[in-house]
Amino acid sequence: MKRLLWLGIGLAVGVVVVRKMNRAAQQFTPTGIASSLSESAGGLVESMRSFVDDVRAGMAEREQEIHAAFAEGVLYEDEFADLRDDDVEERRVGSHRRDEPGDGKR
Repeated sequence: MKRLLWLGIGLAVGVVVVRKMNRAAQQFTPTGIASSLSESAGGLVESMRSFVDDVRAGMAEREQEIHAAFAEGVLYEDEFADLRDDDVEERRVGSHRRDEPGDGKR
């Protein structure tokens, strides 16, 4: 009876080992590699979609804040003005400046 028990345990362990080895070998076949890559790419695409959705939601929220402040006539505080190097007034004047007619510049 003891021998039969150990035979059963040995067979069970052998089956488990063979199945795991077959799964590992399957991963290194061209089909296994292709499926692994497609799963990885699918995860990357889903992560990118999630990131883009989060950015769009943040942009929409910020736009609503700016529109609300404009509608109320309140000067909207630019939280990021200190992070920029250029002067906002200088940038505004410089972008609308046109060459004088007749100065030869085009």
